[in-house]
Amino acid sequence: METMKKQLATFRRKTIALSELEQLIEPPLHTYEDFAQRIIQLEEDKVLSMVKAKGRNNRTPSLAFQYRINKSLLMEDYHKQLQSYRTTLHPLIDLDDYYSKDPAVFQNDLVFLSMIDNYLRTEGLPIEPVPAPERSYQLAGDEKWIVEKGGKEVLERIKLFDALKIIPVSEPLMFAVNPYKMQVADQYHLVVENKTTYQGLLPALPDTMFSTLIYGSGKAVIKSIEQFSMQYPVKASHHFFYFGDLDKEGIAIWHHFHHKQSALPALPFYLACLQKTPAKGKVYQQENLQALQNFLSYFSKAEEQQTIQALIDDGMYHPQETLKTKELQQIWRESDWTSLI
Repeated sequence: METMKKQLATFRRKTIALSELEQLIEPPLHTYEDFAQRIIQLEEDKVLSMVKAKGRNNRTPSLAFQYRINKSLLMEDYHKQLQSYRTTLHPLIDLDDYYSKDPAVFQNDLVFLSMIDNYLRTEGLPIEPVPAPERSYQLAGDEKWIVEKGGKEVLERIKLFDALKIIPVSEPLMFAVNPYKMQVADQYHLVVENKTTYQGLLPALPDTMFSTLIYGSGKAVIKSIEQFSMQYPVKASHHFFYFGDLDKEGIAIWHHFHHKQSALPALPFYLACLQKTPAKGKVYQQENLQALQNFLSYFSKAEEQQTIQALIDDGMYHPQETLKTKELQQIWRESDWTSLI
């Protein structure tokens, strides 16, 4: 019966047909009477209530053709279950996130929570960081669990990913360092999407207020930015700016990067692009409406937002290469970057 309640709690609709209830019974019951007894018990428990408009069958005992699922009651049971697990799992396993999720998420995670519980009770929290596959094998007996099979999400849900000192597996972050700005308290970092722009800006790096120039390599930086704190272990207040192609994909890359590592659009570069003649093409790119909306919110003038919106709508774009090397370097040196923070 408990298994059936869990299935009802995660059923895709608020109502369920009698034929669908039959499919939830595992293993199949041999008689109608046995099946009906279970459904009647769920009615008495107020988990199921008859949809009167659909009526009942003429068999004995009589069952409704359709039921309404009392999911709020089932969630009460689910929350009691979570509370029970709080007392049995290791205290470092935080279950708070599960209260707002589908019970199926907890049920799917439970086997891994048990493994993590066992690891914590026998090993405690690790002192030394190790690569994700090694930690993954220690926790779940599967070196691919953290990176490829959802383990990272499980560990983040229970607030243990950082505490377990996991070194992410990704391509190294590619960047150049300004040695004159490595000791300052507030440090600025510029991420550029394309190699041409990176090479054009590189000679000017020592003349800027920026500590690093990071080569994004398109979408690769979304993952490789995880390596930043290990490759650049400098204690400071770090501020990131991002400059990519002014098109659907470039804006989407910034959006995904921004969710991984907060980064402001490098407005001086983008505004300079808007002064150039746009190019036609890249109509195949898919638009991320949320990304575009968030990106436009950083432009204070309505006409700037309208220009970018029209650019995207008309299938036009500005590649980073629209700005020549001397322009790029001058903008980088002379812009008031601190005012954008």
